[in-house]
Amino acid sequence: MYIVTAEQMRAVDEHTIRELGIPALSLMENAGRAIAEEVIRLCRQQEAGVCQCPEPPRGADRQAGRVHGGPPGLPGFIAADPALVMKRPRDQHWYMLIGKGNNGGDGLVAARHLVEAGLGVTLVYADAPEALRGEAAVQRDAAAKLGIPALVHGREAVDFSRCTGIVDALLGTGSRGAPRDSYAALIEAANGSGKPVVAADIPSGLDADTGEVHTPCIQAKVTVCLALLKRGLVQYPGASAAGRIVVRSIGIPARLAPEHGASVRLLTEEVLRDDLGVDTGRVRVPDGHKGTYGHVLLAAGSLPMSGAGLLAAKAALRAGCGLATWALPAALLPHVVGSVPEVMLAAAAEGPGGEWNAASADAVLRLAESRDVLATGPGLGRFAGDTGWLRSLWQGTDRPLVIDADGLNMLADAGPDGPRVWGKRRAAVVLTPHPGEMARLLRLPTAEVQRDRIGYAARYAREQGVTLVLKGARTVIAMPTGEAYVNTTGHAGMATAGAGDVLTGIIAGLLAQGLGAEQAAAWGVYLHGLAGERAAQHRGDPSAVLAGDIVEAL
Repeated sequence: MYIVTAEQMRAVDEHTIRELGIPALSLMENAGRAIAEEVIRLCRQQEAGVCQCPEPPRGADRQAGRVHGGPPGLPGFIAADPALVMKRPRDQHWYMLIGKGNNGGDGLVAARHLVEAGLGVTLVYADAPEALRGEAAVQRDAAAKLGIPALVHGREAVDFSRCTGIVDALLGTGSRGAPRDSYAALIEAANGSGKPVVAADIPSGLDADTGEVHTPCIQAKVTVCLALLKRGLVQYPGASAAGRIVVRSIGIPARLAPEHGASVRLLTEEVLRDDLGVDTGRVRVPDGHKGTYGHVLLAAGSLPMSGAGLLAAKAALRAGCGLATWALPAALLPHVVGSVPEVMLAAAAEGPGGEWNAASADAVLRLAESRDVLATGPGLGRFAGDTGWLRSLWQGTDRPLVIDADGLNMLADAGPDGPRVWGKRRAAVVLTPHPGEMARLLRLPTAEVQRDRIGYAARYAREQGVTLVLKGARTVIAMPTGEAYVNTTGHAGMATAGAGDVLTGIIAGLLAQGLGAEQAAAWGVYLHGLAGERAAQHRGDPSAVLAGDIVEAL
């Protein structure tokens, strides 16, 4: 599923109307009906007492029946029942908040269908109805001829205690900045009413591109995303404001998205298998041996942070590589012997303090000559000459390179264009920053990076020629080609010490088995999140998950 910006959505919509000849009124009719169907779906579920909170049952995973359209609250396909019928429709009365743009037109169509289904409906215009233009005006007139009751904010009092639910059709993807005047007043009243809100396309007040939540912003129970998934719905805090997200077709061909610049997709198992060519079954060949599945070299860990190296090394093996060597300071070696018997140990740095030093780069490069991939950063610490040490590894080995944690901080010290200045490598580079590390790479505040995670990750990967994994809720995997993916697995319980070290090991283990950087990064992130979900199921509570539990769940 492609994820689009507001401008890309506008271009696809315009192409559909002008080039394909599908009338705008037809698209609006389909959109309104989709919204009405989801309102009725919500009403039915409420009648049946079905929980509609955005979080799934605790511990649920795909083996327990959950299909990954995303982690808790992330979008997924829902095959709507087209029958607009209810057992007790007259028990329902919905207020339709109508803006003057096409979003308002969608809401007016939805109102007609809800009336047809027998629900009580009242239109609440944010502007005078006469302000509506084009297709929205056509729908306004149709609603008036059908006698659907209407109120205008500022002319009549709007008592939200008299409705059972609210449809937000105030502002669409073309809106910019914080809602004002009557729009802001209606949003605040809707949020304060305690009534369920169904948002048309995006919640009013949410930035469709970045997920930034303006003040005020609709807090929706359900968002009916029309035609194509919007970037702002899969990035926080927008994802929280959207509630449960349902993507509905309205007659716009999804295949038009890449023709109009869309290069970001939702990462699902189907995308991994069909588009990225990943064997998600992790099949082993009958006559394989440990050499068949590659050898990872991990340069990581220091005396205060030895656990980071242990987690990454073990994760590489759990990801399926045949062999793993952990290069570490000699003083640390006695403390970890036997901790993971399957991992080979190699002393690569001398000194009594269990720290790395700049001179150890040569030892790491010698070890890398007989390994298939080099990963570094977890628990490494900072030391004199460390940026030069990392540059030596960058330029001195032709093996794929995974850089995490303190390795990223060393890279940041080389400047925003460090990777480009150091030169293009013959083998791939995968960087795995969390938002703070990404901010240091870009020399921006962390809050600014979080404001547009997809945009910053995609630009950096393209400009620096690296594969970049921006960790966090809705992890972004960005490629040198400009393509990007937004992950759909994992949960908030994975925000625990060492989880990133595990991901480094997983990606390195997949690279060692011959996967390309794009495949290893995307599959590694997806597998990491899936293992986190399994670990939560095993523990019975996501908050109890430790990084080691994620390794064991691989």
